[in-house]
Amino acid sequence: MNIAFDASPLTGDLISGVGWCEAYLTEALSRLHPEQSYRFEYFTLRSPEEKVRRMQPFVRENIPLHPATCSPLLYRMLTNFIPVPYRAFQGKWADITHFFNYIVPPGVHGKTVVTVHDMVLRAYPETMRTRTRILLETGLKRSMKRADRIVTDSEFSRREIIKYYPEFAEKIRVVPCGVDTKRFAPASDAEIARVKKAHSLPDKYFLYLGTLEPRKNLVRLIEGYGILRKRLPDAPELVLAGGKGWHYEEIFAAAEQPAVRGHVHFPSYIPSGDMAALYSGAVGFVFPSLYEGFGMPPLEAMACGCPVLCSKAASLPEAVGNAALLCDPMKPDMIASGLQLMIRPEAARQKMREFGFARAAEMSWDTAAEKLFAVYRELGA
Repeated sequence: MNIAFDASPLTGDLISGVGWCEAYLTEALSRLHPEQSYRFEYFTLRSPEEKVRRMQPFVRENIPLHPATCSPLLYRMLTNFIPVPYRAFQGKWADITHFFNYIVPPGVHGKTVVTVHDMVLRAYPETMRTRTRILLETGLKRSMKRADRIVTDSEFSRREIIKYYPEFAEKIRVVPCGVDTKRFAPASDAEIARVKKAHSLPDKYFLYLGTLEPRKNLVRLIEGYGILRKRLPDAPELVLAGGKGWHYEEIFAAAEQPAVRGHVHFPSYIPSGDMAALYSGAVGFVFPSLYEGFGMPPLEAMACGCPVLCSKAASLPEAVGNAALLCDPMKPDMIASGLQLMIRPEAARQKMREFGFARAAEMSWDTAAEKLFAVYRELGA
């Protein structure tokens, strides 16, 4: 088979969860099934050399680059209104083309697979950037209609897609995300110390790592942390690491409340190479999100030996299994109690680490890639 991957999620200056999902799956597929032919397809107009540089970590000997000259944003917006065929730019090489970020353009040669990670568009549209919401409102349904198969990250997301788009139920296949236990593993004391110093982190801290946006429920996390500090004035600090998303101002305002002022830290961008040490050095990782299609950060934390507290909402219980503490994300006092439970005697914390290591080992990208390859085989290309 000739299998093309839409590389758009990998060409930005910062890689999101969607991009990392594509990176790990394509690496595993090309390694496990070298008998197939692959390539990365993308659009570029300005600074093509820069996109080539950004793509280098993901290129493999058997996944070359195939750029097409066009503005990616212009093409995506234009095809919501005018059916400009994708094959006019990328040709007829592919038997299957996989689009990892919700949208299948018109006129793709061969079969198509699209990954629809979640239904934030329907469940929490107010938490999305306006441009993203408009693109999905105008393009998602048509995209799923064009696709031969729809891949999603969890059984929860499969049910959500069916709830809002029941006509596509037969097309949907679940391919859970994984965790890279080579990249995410317990860091040495020296490496933890280096990362703490580099990012001006406190000695003891609870960690959140992800986008700073309303859907991540960080205002309630800060409120819960304030409750904890009233109970335990010497509680570890709270570190909220990640890029600024939609309506992040409310999060920074919450951190200025008297109960927590000076104890909530917002480090600058954390490079990929520092993430394992950031997880490893934390007292606990907290992920109180209201809605996730899967949620990779809790598994990454587990792989680094960090106890995890996450919300019992959406797909998160499915992702973490029995290896994390769960809380009601709508109740700050329950978040506070979960944080307090992570400040346990060392024997209890070690038990949480062991459960976390076991869960991370179960969720491999190789297993996910084999499930995805079975989807390609279904199409009979």
